Amino acid sequence: MSFQIEKTDKYTVIRLQAEKLDSNLAPALKSELVVLNTDGVKSIIIDLTSTRYCDSSGLSAILVANRLCKNSNGQFVLTGLQEPVKKLISISQLDTILNITATLPEATELFAVKA
Repeated sequence: MSFQIEKTDKYTVIRLQAEKLDSNLAPALKSELVVLNTDGVKSIIIDLTSTRYCDSSGLSAILVANRLCKNSNGQFVLTGLQEPVKKLISISQLDTILNITATLPEATELFAVKA
């Protein structure tokens, strides 16, 4: 498994443990997101601290997470972006629509405030 899932009462953290979020990993991540959403998970944090590369299929998985959380009135946060991934997200202008924090503790604080 290339990611680790940690559930709390308020949110679920998905930690990617792969250097690349690409067409090899994105489909598994997408299906996991759909399963979590079906199980009632509304708010998701994706931690990309270990990920140094992301392609269009990776971005697509991120957008699936964002859409699922929005549709279930939850919140989606992306955290731990490495420079190459940050650049891609910025070029794609996704930094204007996604909640992005520098670190996981910052991401979890967003939920503490909303409580």
